[in-house]
Amino acid sequence: MKRRSFLQSLSSGALVTSLPVSAAARKPLRGVFPIAQTPFTDSDKVDFDALIKELQFVDRGGVHGLVWPQIASEWWTLTREERLAGIEALCSSGRKLKPAVVIGVQSPEVALAAEYARQAAKHGADAIISLPPPGQSDPKAILEYYQTIGKATGLPLIVQAVGSLSVDSVVDIAAAVPTIRAVKDEAGEPLMRIAPFREKTQGRLAIFTGNHGRTMIDEMMRGFAGTMPATPFADLYAAAWDLWHGGKKREAVDLFGRAAVLIQEVSAYGMESVKYLLCLRGVFTTYRVREKPAAGRGHLDETSRQVLREILDLMKPYLRA
Repeated sequence: MKRRSFLQSLSSGALVTSLPVSAAARKPLRGVFPIAQTPFTDSDKVDFDALIKELQFVDRGGVHGLVWPQIASEWWTLTREERLAGIEALCSSGRKLKPAVVIGVQSPEVALAAEYARQAAKHGADAIISLPPPGQSDPKAILEYYQTIGKATGLPLIVQAVGSLSVDSVVDIAAAVPTIRAVKDEAGEPLMRIAPFREKTQGRLAIFTGNHGRTMIDEMMRGFAGTMPATPFADLYAAAWDLWHGGKKREAVDLFGRAAVLIQEVSAYGMESVKYLLCLRGVFTTYRVREKPAAGRGHLDETSRQVLREILDLMKPYLRA
């Protein structure tokens, strides 16, 4: 399908009606959808019980969805078996809970990405999301990758735009893959790209962002569909989102300002600090990571842990979970 046809079908509603009837019962893709961190035991095994507790934690916090596994989940360190088991665990538990469950399906091998997409559909995921194939810059190869994923299941598909993936490239991909419903835009400056996305898709492509939700207030003003931060204080983001959309914008700004303090801390100390906060909130039992610390990130020593403990303690009156 060419871009012109895509826009015509969007304006006519044809793409919406082409989804299976069961799609109407799926949970909405709107709001705060944190990227779940992957819990590891001291012996470096995925702790699936803690992964389920993470989903239960966001449910208690009134958070709108959960996404796993993506970059902040250390997806590239996970084996096929770990990902399949995690898909089943999250989707099975998610049926009884309010948050939408979105499964990350990216892989260097397109056949594996399609397999993850089918497993997500089999176990009842609400949607799937995929980064472009790692290391691939050829637009034709990227398009074919998303076409293969889109053909694997009728689940709504979210494109995670990173690197040099342009607005036009995403629009062209969406034109060729009818199940694409949203983009998580982390390529370029998302605040500056929402207008072109709306213009080129007639406003039918929902826009999410990441980057720890630093500009969430600005994003809500511009009408973004949601944000995908990390998990440990997602209840603060969700509370601010709900206040804003409930007409209490001053209260929303005040509450988000408290989350911004924690954003600065986890930005300084990286994934260890994110997982350590989940330990403090009773979700994880270790803050073990498989990824190598990013250059320039501080070490999570005892002083750093003390700072995080004290800041989180000050936040307690505002936490939902």
